[in-house]
Amino acid sequence: MLREYLIFAIKGLKHRRLRTWLTILGIVIGIGAIIALISISQGLENAIVEQFEKMGTGRLYIMPEGLGASAQVDFTGLTTKDVDRLEKMPEVEWTNPYLIGSEEVEFSKQKRFVQVIAGIDTDGLADKWEDMDIGMGSGFMPNKKQTGIAILGYKIATERFDKDVHVKNKIKIRDKEFRVFGILEEIGNDDDDTAVWIDIDDFRELFDKPDEVNMIELKIKDGLDPNDAALKIETRLKKFRDDDTFQVITPEQILEQIGGLLDVIQMVLGGIAAISLVVGGVGIMNSMYTSVLQRKKEIGIMKSVGAKNKDIVMLFVVEAGFIGLIGGVIGAAFGSAIALSVGVIAAQAGFALLSVKISPFLLLFGLFFAIVVGMAAGALPARQAAKLRPAEALRG
Repeated sequence: MLREYLIFAIKGLKHRRLRTWLTILGIVIGIGAIIALISISQGLENAIVEQFEKMGTGRLYIMPEGLGASAQVDFTGLTTKDVDRLEKMPEVEWTNPYLIGSEEVEFSKQKRFVQVIAGIDTDGLADKWEDMDIGMGSGFMPNKKQTGIAILGYKIATERFDKDVHVKNKIKIRDKEFRVFGILEEIGNDDDDTAVWIDIDDFRELFDKPDEVNMIELKIKDGLDPNDAALKIETRLKKFRDDDTFQVITPEQILEQIGGLLDVIQMVLGGIAAISLVVGGVGIMNSMYTSVLQRKKEIGIMKSVGAKNKDIVMLFVVEAGFIGLIGGVIGAAFGSAIALSVGVIAAQAGFALLSVKISPFLLLFGLFFAIVVGMAAGALPARQAAKLRPAEALRG
């Protein structure tokens, strides 16, 4: 019986091709928007989760109070005394203090402003960064205390100056020369790929910050629970400082903050896409109402030869669902193409972390949703068609 309903639907759609395709277009836009927006947001979320998994669960970050995933960068309040105190705690394997600033960098008589110049302790840096999946494109990662050297991000070495910067070249920061010791492989985010790392003692001398520390990264000993260790470290540091103007953050906490923000973004994007789909559903309903008016005589003939009300309802509901199916298939393909194109464009623009993948479940959901919207939109016009009396319909 369904086969006859489909044949009837296809014949009806062929008689009004322009209106049918305009109606289908509304569904295509709605489903395409859902597939594209959700795939892109999921790609961003997966990239962030992947980066935090590379960091490992044994790292903690000591930051000034209020500095989180959504806060403004205002690194103040930590000192070298805090670093010394943390190094003595039994849970801590090693610490890595950071100083962060911005300054012009000169190479080959050209000056370029660099947003992130980071001062780090080069002593043992290779071991500290070993499990963070940070690879060297050329040169070496220092593993003992070395001043007067610089480690460059991929883009600062290859794109910011007219000539590429190579290992052993010299750069200048505030008239102090640094020998390029290593150039990192492309990481995929602009902040890291355009950064310059120097030894923290050189940073203190250049920027006149003898005691300040902007952030402290630390590794807890193997086998310890990160949350328990974070609580103990926070309690002891509060007692040592006699204040609580700092926070101890685990990678999971940062991920939760970012995840919450991404959930809101997904809801907003999904809402926008849903509005587009509702508009497409209204288009189907309008098209089906018009179809009922134009096919009154046809309905009257079917009723006069014995067609029941449920048969008339099914004819129009199947036709509306078929419109939804066509729109869903085209929309899924259209949305997938847009999402994948955004991933390619993002990679070419330097945001290689954004890895867009199309979920088969999302495609099936889009198709199912399109069919349901189509059938729901065709339900009311179908009921109106079923209520027509044969004599009235034949006169129409």
